[in-house]
Amino acid sequence: MPDATELELTAQELRDLDAESVLDTEFARGRATLVAGAPRVLTVLEHLRGRGYTFLASVHGVDYYPEEPRLGVIYELLDMKRPDRISVKARVSTADARIASIVELFPSAEFQEREVYDMFGVVFDGHPDLRRILMPEDYDGFPQRRDFPVGGEPILFTYNEAQSYGQWQ
Repeated sequence: MPDATELELTAQELRDLDAESVLDTEFARGRATLVAGAPRVLTVLEHLRGRGYTFLASVHGVDYYPEEPRLGVIYELLDMKRPDRISVKARVSTADARIASIVELFPSAEFQEREVYDMFGVVFDGHPDLRRILMPEDYDGFPQRRDFPVGGEPILFTYNEAQSYGQWQ
């Protein structure tokens, strides 16, 4: 992991290239994170790839409900030549949940971006095949959002079987 000093130096390099690229840095429990502006996330990831972070370990979606901008996308990058890991976070609002796709930069992001789209509704602009991957195509809503209605069928236990479905035969 880059230490706190290296994280700040990396953030400053990016700010020198584009003042709005890095909004903040976080260093907690030995984990280095750059908080990027959503319109500049591709620039940040390109720069980190040039610094040796060539392996995209994962792309995650996050819902920070009730905060706004509410939806987050987290990228985990690894430098395979030296054991090093860095995270990049970007947040988008639910009103305009769009961010640039990084499939051209990291081909392994294709299915991970589709999963974030399917579960959280974040649209990845420029994605070659953005469609649902886990839920049916005609499914309405995004199940990992915190305001998604939780429901389903009541579960039958012995204490409530008379109220739910009637006595078991």
